[in-house]
Amino acid sequence: MSINYRGYEPVIGIEVHVQLKTKTKIFCSDATNFNAGDNENTSPISVGMPGTLPVINKKAIEYAIKTGLALDCKIQKKSVFSRKNYFYPDLPKGYQISQYDLPICENGNIKFFVDGVEKQVSITRAHLEEDAGKSIHTGEFTFLNYNRAGIPLLEIVSGPDIRSAREAAEYGRTIRQIVRYLDVCDGNLEEGSLRCDCNVSVRKVGAEKLGTKVELKNINSFRFVEKAIDYEIDRQIDQLESGKTISQETRLYDPDKNRTFTMRTKENAEDYRYFPDPDLLPLVLSADDIERIRKTLPELPIKKTERFQKSLGLSKQDADMLTSEKELAEFFELTGQSCGNYKASANWVMVELLRELNNEKIEIKDSPITATHLAQLISLIDGGKISGKIAKTVFAEMWKSKNSPQSIIEKQGLGQVSDAGALEKVIESVLSENPSQVAEYRSGKTKVFGFFVGAVMKASKGQANPDMVNGILKKKLDQG
Repeated sequence: MSINYRGYEPVIGIEVHVQLKTKTKIFCSDATNFNAGDNENTSPISVGMPGTLPVINKKAIEYAIKTGLALDCKIQKKSVFSRKNYFYPDLPKGYQISQYDLPICENGNIKFFVDGVEKQVSITRAHLEEDAGKSIHTGEFTFLNYNRAGIPLLEIVSGPDIRSAREAAEYGRTIRQIVRYLDVCDGNLEEGSLRCDCNVSVRKVGAEKLGTKVELKNINSFRFVEKAIDYEIDRQIDQLESGKTISQETRLYDPDKNRTFTMRTKENAEDYRYFPDPDLLPLVLSADDIERIRKTLPELPIKKTERFQKSLGLSKQDADMLTSEKELAEFFELTGQSCGNYKASANWVMVELLRELNNEKIEIKDSPITATHLAQLISLIDGGKISGKIAKTVFAEMWKSKNSPQSIIEKQGLGQVSDAGALEKVIESVLSENPSQVAEYRSGKTKVFGFFVGAVMKASKGQANPDMVNGILKKKLDQG
């Protein structure tokens, strides 16, 4: 999809801050649970008391390597932690422990689709760092909550390869999907588990020199990523068209007003006075360490989508929907394996199951209907034991009661009627009650056949075997 930016080309890079799903912070044993009381998850280490020493969280390292491998990065066998120095009240030590010139992951790439077109974006680096605390501004006062101080983050930095706001949002969604598949981050944007900083500049189409970069900070919604970048592109083009220059700065996005505004003048790397942290030794990995973690990688979304299309015969649209979440893909695949009908499994999961999950606002892991029970329901349809219409009634009862479809059918007498004699009686009754439609059919207006099928299914409360109904009806009507 070509977007007209008034003769300008946007150049966009994104920094995604992924909160790693560890139970404790990156350099101390403080808990990381989101719902803790203010300043409850703190200790002398996380609030920067003199004389305290950091100790690296092994699980955070494993999660960083796992993510780097999934992003096709080179995992560095030696990486170094540095101190990024700046003063801000929510940074209790006066510096942030991060990685600068020797990050743990470098030179990767990610593929995703926008409107059916494959895009590829390079990953410059992915480095470990600690989060800062949170400032809460209320009237004349600012409150500080240090629960987030020391939370482990993996900052994933893209190359300047993105050319539209739509691509930027889809890139962010793909990163979130991957880290959730890896189970290294819960991806909860509302709680700040995943945040995006967007670097945006514009240049004339065909120009090689990059424009002045503006950073949009801490956007916690992919819809807002798209809206903020679109606004910023227009703002920068307006500035240039009116003969003004673009200032290198950090801006914030106001979703209520749909505009960006200046937060602070952008610092350069030299302003932070990075230097290796003297309290942390270099992180040294062996080839065996990296290979051991590589073996734990799950099948990633883009590969799973391709397999669902090629091996299971799904459309790309269906495969995309079913692989949007790892648990959803696993539920669908287990259902299909159990009943042998992947197409029907896809339809039941995408239509009936997802509708109920959305209505109840619950995740698939909390579904009252199991993949095994859904597979049993599909097998009962395929085996001619119940009709598709009755199956929906059974599904609704399965959702309420959590019982198996077979037990519900037996208890409520919902089994499909396939007894030819019983069906003949119902059909004869329907024909005798509708003589004018019978005459219409026999005069050549065969479209009325559907009326009889519907009447028989209604009379049998949906339990008549549709194939047998069609056969017996046609035979009786054609006899004349």
